[in-house]
Amino acid sequence: MLDTAIVGGGLCGLALAAGLQAQGREFTLFEARPRLGGRVLSVASEKAGMRVDLGPTWYWPDTQPGMTRLVADLGLVSFPQHDSGTVLRLHDHDRKAAPSENESVHAGARRVEGGMLSVIEAIAKKIPEERLRLEQALTTIFDRGDHVELHFRQGDSLLVVQARRVVLAVPPRVVEEQIRFEPSLDDNLIEVMRETYTWMAGEAKAVIAYDRPLWREAGNSGNAYVTHEQAVLGEIFDACDATGTRAALGGFLALPPSLRDSFKAGLPMLMGNQIGQLFGPELEHGEQHYQDWAAEAYTCARRDLIPPDDHPHYGNPYLRQAIWDGKLFFGGSETASYAGGYMEGALDSARRLVREIGRFAPVVSPQSGDKTTASNADSVALFGQWVAGRQAELLEAYRKQLNRLLASADKEIVTQRAMVATMEQVFSEALLRLEDLSFDMGDVAVERGRSALTPEILKTFDGFIQFLIDSVIEYNRTSCALSNFPGEDKPSKDYLQAILRDIAAAWKEFCLSVNAFFIAKTPVDATA
Repeated sequence: MLDTAIVGGGLCGLALAAGLQAQGREFTLFEARPRLGGRVLSVASEKAGMRVDLGPTWYWPDTQPGMTRLVADLGLVSFPQHDSGTVLRLHDHDRKAAPSENESVHAGARRVEGGMLSVIEAIAKKIPEERLRLEQALTTIFDRGDHVELHFRQGDSLLVVQARRVVLAVPPRVVEEQIRFEPSLDDNLIEVMRETYTWMAGEAKAVIAYDRPLWREAGNSGNAYVTHEQAVLGEIFDACDATGTRAALGGFLALPPSLRDSFKAGLPMLMGNQIGQLFGPELEHGEQHYQDWAAEAYTCARRDLIPPDDHPHYGNPYLRQAIWDGKLFFGGSETASYAGGYMEGALDSARRLVREIGRFAPVVSPQSGDKTTASNADSVALFGQWVAGRQAELLEAYRKQLNRLLASADKEIVTQRAMVATMEQVFSEALLRLEDLSFDMGDVAVERGRSALTPEILKTFDGFIQFLIDSVIEYNRTSCALSNFPGEDKPSKDYLQAILRDIAAAWKEFCLSVNAFFIAKTPVDATA
């Protein structure tokens, strides 16, 4: 019987597989597509002589520590998104675009040489080939008491797999729409799955390659926004390589899925015309690459065809609960407690799943390769030093989150969202820091499911949240940026109480994650 079945070969599923492989655990990963990567898709451009991204393109080191570390650990090379030059805004299809200068669009974003698929390929190399199964679509999951039974569609045949547990690293809406559960899942959980928008599922993306970046030569950044009613590409950006010699422009389609389908035959001409209107007629006829994610059955559910009114919010705790007595887990970026929807969220979800699997299936003996050069007290002290250092940087982290929100279209309750995002970022970084430290778990007691090391780690955060609250209140009072947002510059008592409730929920989840981290490392015979 298989120990763990991972369903979904996107970033989350692969990162989870690599984590289980590093622990020496048994698993097999099943992917419905004939390729790995999920929404990560990079394709070769003959004209540009490089791969271009038709899925995720960027990560942000300031707020995404997991991606930053992963790129470095994999030995990949990153480079900053090109933003220098004039930004163009086209509000009327009969007029020229209006230029604006000194405008930072991508807020410190970085890209990866070779495209984001380089990340997927590098992780996949860490996993034995025989543990990766492609073109196997899960249709049904049965709870068989002490194990689960999985039915996969493999071409015209049926594959039946028995496993002690299964992880669904697939967007929740796709799971709800395409996979049958016996017995049925809880109605509340099903409703949450239906309400969880699949990030970028209803979108389409194009990248157009050229011999030279003529827009740069003309002083343009490549960034452009088209907002009139006839817009085809709504947002355009520079997609050149790090040197700027391999030339390309990228863009997100402004047309909804139904119109994209209706205009499918004419889209290449329409996209070329709009690029020519913005940057010059000589750029009308580039080499076009196009991906409509709404046409991808394993990405876009029917409910995703109707875009959300506002930026979707992720992290519903229902999607992070173990189901069927620890035999069924949900993963993927949409389930993340931090950075949901982004690649960072996929990594956050994968790390949680590694901890959760370890909680339900503790190691029989201490893991080989664990470092024991430092005592547990030394490791706790090192962690405490890290927390103290992070507290000193807390206000700056809040300011970055706040500025990001103020630059977005959704400017509601920005103080609350920025504070919660700051704490969630810190907790995500803290769990990464724990993984760097060595702990000798042989003599660490576990009573009633709680590791003796858990309260020692949590104690290092004494006063941390209060420090953030005090710093934010003082900063907001003197912030010119918030002076035009009544209630944000001087949060009311009720507003602060709402913020505290959200932070308390994040703190509770962090406490459980810390404990799960230690339980996963504790030998079975040490628990009681």
